[in-house]
Amino acid sequence: MARVHVPFDLRHLAEGLAELEVPGDDYRGLMAALGRRFPALGQALQDDKAFVLDGEIIDAPLLEAVGPHSEVHFLPRIGGG
Repeated sequence: MARVHVPFDLRHLAEGLAELEVPGDDYRGLMAALGRRFPALGQALQDDKAFVLDGEIIDAPLLEAVGPHSEVHFLPRIGGG
């Protein structure tokens, strides 16, 4: 299972947990598992955060594979031009 690091500002949506072990072979499966366990957290992560997999920011993660030992982070989206 992937290790998901919960952003500090959203930990209240995950019962205060900083890390979660989450099943899923890809981004969609991972987010579905998060959404089942913590619906508000799953939605907030999809709406407001960038997806970082094993240290790499993934711009279009929908089909991105997630390994059983992957580290997943969510960072604030940065706008610019």
